[in-house]
This record gives sequence, C-alpha cells and structure tokens, in this order.
Amino acid sequence: MTHPLSGFPPALVRRLVVKVGSALLVDPAGQVRVDWLRTLVADVAARKAAGQQVIIVSSGAIALGARRLKLPKGGRGSLDDAQAAAATGQIALSQCWAGLLDQQGITAAQMLVTLDDLENRRRYLNASATLERLMALDVVPVVNENDSVATAEIRFGDNDRLAARIGQAARADAVVLLSDVDGLYTANPHVDADAMLIETIETIDARIAAMADGGSASGMGSGGMVSKIQAARIATGAGAHLAIISGKVDAPLSHWAHEGRGSIFLAAQAKGARKGWLAGRLTTQGRLTVDAGAEQALAKGNSLLPAGVARVEGTFDRGDVVDIVAQDGRVIARGLIEYDSNAATKIAGRRSEDIAALLGEMPRSVLVHRDHLAMI
Repeated sequence: MTHPLSGFPPALVRRLVVKVGSALLVDPAGQVRVDWLRTLVADVAARKAAGQQVIIVSSGAIALGARRLKLPKGGRGSLDDAQAAAATGQIALSQCWAGLLDQQGITAAQMLVTLDDLENRRRYLNASATLERLMALDVVPVVNENDSVATAEIRFGDNDRLAARIGQAARADAVVLLSDVDGLYTANPHVDADAMLIETIETIDARIAAMADGGSASGMGSGGMVSKIQAARIATGAGAHLAIISGKVDAPLSHWAHEGRGSIFLAAQAKGARKGWLAGRLTTQGRLTVDAGAEQALAKGNSLLPAGVARVEGTFDRGDVVDIVAQDGRVIARGLIEYDSNAATKIAGRRSEDIAALLGEMPRSVLVHRDHLAMI
C-alpha cells in the first residue's frame, strides 16, 4: 500500500529540500544533462504553483569545472585540483540553474556553505535566517558546498548530509534525495537479484544501518547509501521526513508522486532548535564513555554526572561539543561540555562532591547539563 506521504504532496509538505547529485546532473563527458534538468525544474515549478516551497541542494561544480580545466580524475586527483574545479564549475552550475528556473518564471538564489558554517552556532543561525527570508521572497535557493575553500578536514564530503542539515536550518518538512537507486534495499540491488525495496522506515536501527552500501555507483559522486542513512538520521531527528528516490527518470518528482516507488524515513519527534542543531552536528571535539547507569539516567532526561563517566578521550575546552558513548561504542548523545579535557579526566568516575577537592574549585556539578545535551 502506498504511504500517504509518497511523493511528498504539497498539501502535507509545506517546505521541501531536493538534493541532486553529480551523477544525475552531469554526464560522463562533463556536460550538464540539460534536457533531464529541465524536467526536474518543471517539477519544481509545478510544486511551487501548488503552494510548496522548494530548496535545491545541487552537486556538480567539481565535475563541470574539471572538464573545463581538463583536469584528470574528474578534478578529484588532489585537493588543489578539486578546489580549482569547484571555483570554475560553480559559475556554470549556478548559471544553468538560474537560467532554467527563470524560464519557469522563478527567481533563483545561490548559497555556498562550508561544514564550519553549519557547525558554528552563530553562522548556522545566519544561514537559517537567510533561507527563511528567501522563502518569504518566493525565491528558490540553490545550495552547494563551497568546495573552493573547503579542505578534507572541514567539509561535508557529500551533499546528502548537507541536504539534511540545510533542511534542519530551513525548518523543512521533508528532504528528498535523488539517487541512482530508487530507495533502500535489503542488499545492494546492483549485485543481488533478491534484494527487496524497503518502502517505509520508522526507526533507523542497527538492522537498517547494516543494509547500507558505502560506494557511489557512478564513481562521479562522493556519497553512497551510508551517507544517505546518516542524512536520514539528521533529518528525522530534526522532525523532517527523508525520502530516497530514483533520479534516473525524467521529471523524477512527478514520477515518484505517480508511481510511489521509493523509501521514506519517517520523522521522529522534533527536538528543540538548539538540541536539534547539536544532534545533527557532524564534528565533535571529544568522547565521553559512560557506564550503564549513566546511559539509563540520560535516557530519562538527566544531566551527565562525573560519576557515570568511565573514559575521556580527545582534547577540548569548556563549551566544546562532545559525543557521549555507551560501553559498546554507540554514540547515544551529544552535548556541550562544562569542563576542559584535563579537568574532565581528573573528575571522571568521581562523585560531584569530590570535584572541589580534585580541582580546587567546583564551578559546576555536572559534566554535561541536560539543557545542553541531545540524545541521538
């Protein structure tokens, strides 16, 4: 039975993020697939006419720039090549989107962001405000990672997770990832004829995560099913549904609405804005491994006390974001640490009333306060 959310109809989804990957947008010769892209833009126009707000997250700059600069390995042979290709290709990419959207009477805007822009709370809020204003002005933002300045250490690495974070920043109701497969399968459908499509995913558990295949089928993009499931965790944790559908057909959004074939990860109860930002972060500065009692206490909404911490890893300052990890290695929460790594190491496993004797002062009785902690 087709899920009522299939196609993410405008009546149920007010604001939608659509992610388009390199392999769909650029052909193997490094040219934009204009005819296909025109059908997608027509889909966007139809949805806007029906009252749905649309944000596009588009890859393709590196692939386009590599062809123009005649760079080997699609521009990904080195960081310098990738940055140069992105800087060159981004102009062509934005011109293409703006031109096709203009033919539909739609104004486009370009937003280039880095991982740091969405991991830093103040810049995240600035990006959120910009997206909100563009929506109010009836503009379609076209977002991409700013690969011309991003480095291997500070980049998303794929636009699946970027799309989820943009959906979170824009307070979108849903995110759709156009892919080279039409959803999440029990196994890789390219190599296993018995693989079955999973149409609805209510909880992303270990069984679902184990079905992911890390490779990108085209060799052109940088994401695989692993990154899509990571994106689904971010989106659903922020209260947005996420779908994986095929982008290999013309008018893929209309095709999905009529055929209903794809995988939908259903949104969880949305966290507060600050906790949602914490939970969706992709970088942290340290790890605190906790015992079973602390894990249970956190699940009940309590703060993390030093007594429940078995191990401290990493170098961090007060106010940095750390992962809170169960004894089996699962990341169960994320939060803002109240002590630097040296102090945290000294008080780990000790009672709160011992803090003053160990450190010479006790400014705070908890390591991570519940108001600054988000369960994953």
